[in-house]
Amino acid sequence: MTLKTTLKLTAAAASLAILAGCASTSALEEVRMTAESAQADAAEARSIAVQAQNTANQAQRDAQAALQMSEQNRDEMNRMFSRSMQK
Repeated sequence: MTLKTTLKLTAAAASLAILAGCASTSALEEVRMTAESAQADAAEARSIAVQAQNTANQAQRDAQAALQMSEQNRDEMNRMFSRSMQK
């Protein structure tokens, strides 16, 4: 093999190695971007879940307050009925 052929083969091998390195770097960058996107999606999902939990907690408090008011109204109606029956 001549020196010129050896240099051409070496240059070709170096080019392939560089292209393979770029492809690997590109693939790693794509994986990193996918992971970051997944993290952002997870953070958004967590935020939505927290908001949903807060809404559910508020609905529970409202339901408890409505139940208490209903019980107070029932008791008042019973007292009123009892008074009217005593007359």
